[in-house]
Amino acid sequence: MAFYLVRARPIPERLAALRRQLDAHAFRELRPFGRALTTALEQARRDPATGWALWEEEDYCTPPLAMERAAVLDQYFTDLTVQPVQRDEGWAAIAHLPSLWQHTPLTSDDGADEGGRTHR
Repeated sequence: MAFYLVRARPIPERLAALRRQLDAHAFRELRPFGRALTTALEQARRDPATGWALWEEEDYCTPPLAMERAAVLDQYFTDLTVQPVQRDEGWAAIAHLPSLWQHTPLTSDDGADEGGRTHR
């Protein structure tokens, strides 16, 4: 197993849409990574100094997170980097940071409300 501490710059206007997708469990059935990705993003942290998102993720791809990026992550984040860690070492390193979702509104400038309905 390989574990990574992931750092990524959120696309601010897309975070509310990502939160709605997570709340709807939209990624859980993506194979083989859906459940791990969903859990990791639900628990993601935010570095208040930089605004970047951080989380630990288990992955077996080369390069790391290739499938996750293509299917989900590149829609919501830029500048994604990974650092190999031991299981739970990444979570321990970021435990003091606030949740990524602490100040994320459920509506955004993407034209959709919290139910996903578009109003443009």
